[in-house]
Amino acid sequence: MTTTKLDLTGLKCPLPALKTRKALKALKPGDRLEVRCTDPLAVIDIPNLIRETGDKVEITERAEQRIVFLIEKANGSIENENG
Repeated sequence: MTTTKLDLTGLKCPLPALKTRKALKALKPGDRLEVRCTDPLAVIDIPNLIRETGDKVEITERAEQRIVFLIEKANGSIENENG
């Protein structure tokens, strides 16, 4: 299991969700993706994205200007089943 860090600070919606989706496609089941964002809409967009992909997400930190998500690639997620 590896953890990949993705720094998306300064990017505005919809870029954090789009870049998170792209990064998740490259992961193997069980791998983790740590995503750092500053866009307040990411607290809505990224969990919605993860519900679609079937992966697991935790918000590990939410400060005034920074949000950190820890996402675990699931086994047999929708991304894997469709290609």
